[in-house]
Amino acid sequence: MPLGESLSAEISRVSGRPFHALSSREASGGCIHRAWVLEGDGANWFVKLNDPTALSMFEAESDGLVALAGANAFRMPRPLCCGVIDGQAYLVLEHLHLRPVAEHVGAIACGRALAALHLSRGAHYGWRRDNFIGATPQINPQSDSWPRFFATARLLPQVRRAATHGRQLQDKGALLAEKLPAFFLDYRAQPSLLHGDLWHGNAAMCGDAPAVFDPAVYFGDRETDLAMTELFGGFPQAFYAAYREAWPLAEGYESRKTLYNLYHVLNHLNLFGAGYLRQAERMIDRLLAELRG
Repeated sequence: MPLGESLSAEISRVSGRPFHALSSREASGGCIHRAWVLEGDGANWFVKLNDPTALSMFEAESDGLVALAGANAFRMPRPLCCGVIDGQAYLVLEHLHLRPVAEHVGAIACGRALAALHLSRGAHYGWRRDNFIGATPQINPQSDSWPRFFATARLLPQVRRAATHGRQLQDKGALLAEKLPAFFLDYRAQPSLLHGDLWHGNAAMCGDAPAVFDPAVYFGDRETDLAMTELFGGFPQAFYAAYREAWPLAEGYESRKTLYNLYHVLNHLNLFGAGYLRQAERMIDRLLAELRG
C-alpha cells in the first residue's frame, strides 16, 4: 500500500503501541475516497486516502463518529487520527468485521439502536461545525426553528446548486422553501442526534451489535433518518417495527418523509447528474400540491 511505512509510524505514535503494517489490501464500497485495510502486529486499521483538499471531510467524519459513539447506541469504527502525510490526506479508523443488516434479530437491534440514538438531544437544531453529505458541503448553523433550519440549511442550498437544471426547478424549490412551515403546523420536531446519511450502505452488524459509519451528523428531526432508510430500501420491515415500538411516529410522517428525502434526491442530482431530475421535480410538485390541497 502507498504510505504504508509513514502511516505505520503515525499509528504507532498516536496509539502509543508499536504498529508495523505486514500486509495491506484495498477495500471496496466507497465512491469518494480510496480505502485500505492495514494488517499487522495483532491489530488491523481501516485507512481512507484522498487528495489534501479532502482533509476537512476526514475531520468532519471523525467528529461525527465521536459524537455517535458518545450516544452509546451503535457500534462504529473509532477514529484514531487524520491529517496529511506524503502529500495525501488520510483518516485512520478502527477496522470492524461487518455483515449486512439482513436477519430478523439484527434488524430489530438496529431499529432499537436508532431510536436510542435519537433520544440524545441538543439545545438547538444544527451542529457545532459544518460537515458533508457525501461530497457536498453541508452547513449546520444553530437554530431554534426546525422549519427555518431545514429550509435555509438543507433545501435551499441544494436548490441553488441545481441551477444548471433549469429555472422551473429553482422557482418551485424556492416556493417550497418559503411555504415549508406549513408542514409543521401540528408537529414540533425535537433536536435529536442524527446519523444524517442513513442509507443501507452505511449500516451493518458487527457481531451481535448494530453498527453505523460515514455519518453527516447534526441535531434535527429524527424522522429525517427514518425517511432516508426508505429512500433506497435495504432495511427489513423488522427494523421499522422495532423503531416504532420503541418510539412511535407522529401523524403526517408520510408527507414529511417526501420533504426530507427531497434533500437527498437533490444532492444526488447535484452530484451525479440529470438522472435524478425528474424524481426531484415530481417530489416538489407533490409537496406543493399537498400545500394547495
